[in-house]
Amino acid sequence: MGKIYNFGIIGLGTIARFHARAINDIPNARFYAGYDPVEGRAQSFASEFGGKAYSDLDAFLSDKQMDIVTITTPSGCHRDVSIAALDAGFDIIVEKPLEITVSRCNDIIEAAKRNGRKLGTVFQSRYHDSSRVVKDAIDKGRLGKLVMVDAYVKWYRSQEYYDSGAWRGTLAIDGGGALMNQSIHAVDLLQWFGGDVEEVCGISDICSHTNIEVEDVLVSTVKFKNGALGVIEASTAVWPGFYKRIEILGTEGSIVLEEESIKEWRFKDENEDDELIRMRFSSTISGGGASDPKSIGYEGHKKEFEDFIEAVEHDRKPLVDGVEGRKAVSIIEAVYKSCREGVPIKVDR
Repeated sequence: MGKIYNFGIIGLGTIARFHARAINDIPNARFYAGYDPVEGRAQSFASEFGGKAYSDLDAFLSDKQMDIVTITTPSGCHRDVSIAALDAGFDIIVEKPLEITVSRCNDIIEAAKRNGRKLGTVFQSRYHDSSRVVKDAIDKGRLGKLVMVDAYVKWYRSQEYYDSGAWRGTLAIDGGGALMNQSIHAVDLLQWFGGDVEEVCGISDICSHTNIEVEDVLVSTVKFKNGALGVIEASTAVWPGFYKRIEILGTEGSIVLEEESIKEWRFKDENEDDELIRMRFSSTISGGGASDPKSIGYEGHKKEFEDFIEAVEHDRKPLVDGVEGRKAVSIIEAVYKSCREGVPIKVDR
C-alpha cells in the first residue's frame, strides 16, 4: 500500500461521526485529529475513533501531519474555518452546504484558488451507483428531450430536533430550513440530472414547529435552461416522513429515483441492460434520514472521500468541487428570494 492520508475534522457534532467512520473504512486513509471548541468533545471523539484531540484551532491547523481536513461545523460557520484551513495549506472537503449564500461560497472557492488547494463539497448522493446509472442514461440521450424534472423531500423533524441545538432553525447559521438543510441533496441531483436552472418561483411557511426562523414547508416551480419544467417540494413537518424522490421525465423515457432505489426505468427503445438495471436497483437501500437524521449510511461519504484522495494524488478536480457545490446554494438562494418577494427569480450561476 502507498501513502496513508491523515484526515482532520473541524467540528465534532453528529455528521462528523459519519465522516470518521467513512475515513476509517478507507484502506489508505485514517482519522488523525479532530478539533472542537466545546470542552471535552474533541477528547471524547478521539477516544471513540482514535486520533488526536484539539480544542485550539490554531494548534490543530499547525499540525502538518494532516493531509486533508473535512469541515462539519454548522452550515453558516463553514466559511471562516474553511478559509483558515486552506490558508494553512490543507486540501479540504466541506459538508453540505458549501455555505449558506453564494457570496460566502465564493469566498471559500477564491481561498482555494489563492492557495492552490483542492476543495470538495459533500454531495454523496451523486456517488450512489443508482445515481450514476441515471446520469449516464440522461447524458446518452435515452430520455429524449427532458420535459419535467421534479424533486420531493417530504420528511419529518420533531420539535426536539430543532430544540437540540441553538443554531438549528436560525437564518444566520442554519441558513434556511427544509430546503437548505434537508432538501439540498435533492436540489443538487435536480440540477445535476436536469441541467442548469434558469428561474424559480417559490412559496414557503412554518406549519408545525415553534421558535424557528426558517420554513418547514416549501414549494417552488423550476424552469430549466433546456426548456424542461419542474417542482421542488420540501418539508420537515410531514409525519412519518417519506423517502426522497426524484422524477426525470422525457419524450423518449422516464426514470424515478427513490433514495438509492430506481422505481421506474422505462424507455421507448429498450436495450439488453434495462431489465438487469431494474432488477439490481429495485429495492430500497437506505432510509435516507426521512424521519431520523442519524439513520443515513456513510457509504456515499466513503466513495466521495476516495474520489477526493484520487484527485489529490493525480492533481485533478474532485468530482464535486467548490463550483459544483455552489450550484445548489445558488438555486436555493433564488428560491428564498422568490418566497420573500413573491415573484419569479432568475438563478445566478
